[in-house]
Amino acid sequence: MLRSTFLSLSLCAVLTAGAQTSAYTTLSAHAHNDYEHPIPFLTAYYRHFGSIEADVYERNGQLLVAHNEEDIRPERTLEKLYLQPLQELVRKNGGTAFKNSKDTLQLMIDFKTIGIPTVKALIKTLENYPELTKTPTIVITISGDQPAPALWDQYPSYIHFDGKREGQYTAAQLKRIPMYSVDVKLFTNWNGKGLIVKEEREKMQHWIDSVHNVGKKVRFWGTADNVNTWKTLMNMGVNYVGTDQLEDLAAFLTDRKKLEYNGTAAPHTLYPARYVNNDSLGQVNNVILLIGDGMGLAQIYAGFTGNRGQLNLLQMRNIGFSKTYSSDSYITDSAAGGTAMATGNKTNNRYIGVDNTGVRLNPIPDIIAPKGYKSALISAGDITDATPAAFYGHVPERALEDSIASHFLSSPVSIMIGGGAKHFNQRKDGLNMPALLQEKGYVFSNRLEDLDTLRASKYVVLDKRAELSMLGGRGNFLTHSLEKSIATLRQKFFIMAEGAQIDYGGHVNNLPYVATEMMDFDEAIGAAMKFADEDGHTLVIVTADHETGGLSLLDGNISKGYVDGHFSSNDHSAVMVPVFAYGPHSLDFRGVYENTEIFKKITALLK
Repeated sequence: MLRSTFLSLSLCAVLTAGAQTSAYTTLSAHAHNDYEHPIPFLTAYYRHFGSIEADVYERNGQLLVAHNEEDIRPERTLEKLYLQPLQELVRKNGGTAFKNSKDTLQLMIDFKTIGIPTVKALIKTLENYPELTKTPTIVITISGDQPAPALWDQYPSYIHFDGKREGQYTAAQLKRIPMYSVDVKLFTNWNGKGLIVKEEREKMQHWIDSVHNVGKKVRFWGTADNVNTWKTLMNMGVNYVGTDQLEDLAAFLTDRKKLEYNGTAAPHTLYPARYVNNDSLGQVNNVILLIGDGMGLAQIYAGFTGNRGQLNLLQMRNIGFSKTYSSDSYITDSAAGGTAMATGNKTNNRYIGVDNTGVRLNPIPDIIAPKGYKSALISAGDITDATPAAFYGHVPERALEDSIASHFLSSPVSIMIGGGAKHFNQRKDGLNMPALLQEKGYVFSNRLEDLDTLRASKYVVLDKRAELSMLGGRGNFLTHSLEKSIATLRQKFFIMAEGAQIDYGGHVNNLPYVATEMMDFDEAIGAAMKFADEDGHTLVIVTADHETGGLSLLDGNISKGYVDGHFSSNDHSAVMVPVFAYGPHSLDFRGVYENTEIFKKITALLK
């Protein structure tokens, strides 16, 4: 044959610009040595794996599944473990590999015995499974000890072959190759931790691109089997990610949309910090306490990445850490965490505004009101939920939201903005809270638009739209509400504003949710810093009641606002949370201390 009839896939092949990218799902998963799992085939199949591997030995025309000869058992045949259950499923699915889908399933059969007799045995066996050989949704690919490419045209067209890196193939032979598999050790001795050495990575990427350039898929074998390896291979455009950890890789690939934030929200502009009186120990007339519910260091850095490498929060210079455990638990909930900051006392989880014996505690607004200080409470969530409730409510069970709402009638707080209107105007006990509040001099509204026209000094604005997420269209509610409260109270005030839904995103393990909520919270932080600089006597504190989700960050691109994360829990974690401070006496918040110290430091300054 003429050399020109061959297509070579060596490293000298012409490349496209950059690696091919894919929207990864479990169709990109390859079940390595699938037969070694307790339930072969079906475990990977029901997780919608796109490729399943079976090693076979030919014995007297029969194909036995095993990794080594000593593992051969007469009852473990290719038919019994794979062909029979697959044919039954194809029949149930109406002729396709997966129900109601045209997705393809690759059955990769790795020959451990001589290619020609083994492929003949396979073809003979497949004569009894016409549903498998006739559907285009099943690709049968031969790997291992294949017959020579020159013999391929002797075999039925449903037989495909795994391409070899050193192979040279005619155009006709190339059509029989759906993918190329190679030992990763030919490129690198990388152990799956950190990055592949640059020179090795470039050679590896070069080969991947060359395979993609001729329209074929790529699989590496011999790689480490962990999240960092999977992610690295995906970043390089590898089509089939091999694993022995079927459930773990399935979960990782299934949740891609929830675990990657792609910088879809426009980044906000930072307030240029001027650090007016930032390190001074001068008079503090106002305190703005901003609580990012569920905000740990990973949540902050996700927001930093999503906002293209900048946050107002990270301009602050005085930083500490708060220990968050509650009276009865190593891991606090928002009720105990909020109560600790609002009253200076640790209490039991689910307790709000009472100590661990149920005795009522005075929160910051009650303590500073006799001194002439006014207060405002804001939440991008239900205002009767645990964190804001700790600043006016007193119940031994956080679920008693109607009771919590009624406690506002005896609170000195001047302004309350958020969601949760139903606990005020649609109560089961029929109490007409709006009317009672009006008798006490409040304006009550369930429309956020009224913030723009309100001229009263006391008001409660509760709108269901405050409970929307940023992804759901909440808009600039939090920053606008903070600015309105500052303008109303003017001087001698305490404001608590909560970025409630950083926590919500952690509970549902949704990184785009977390990142966009963190960025919105940071806009409110910028507004607080701006006022602090203009006023000169305002202290801004930013902290959290706890971390939510056990979030770690696996990958990211700051210039693109892209971040990829992993949650270890759908609940709170026990880690310390940061405390950032800006303005006079911000130095007081350096160090590591109990969350109750935040209350003590604030009340000591508002004399």
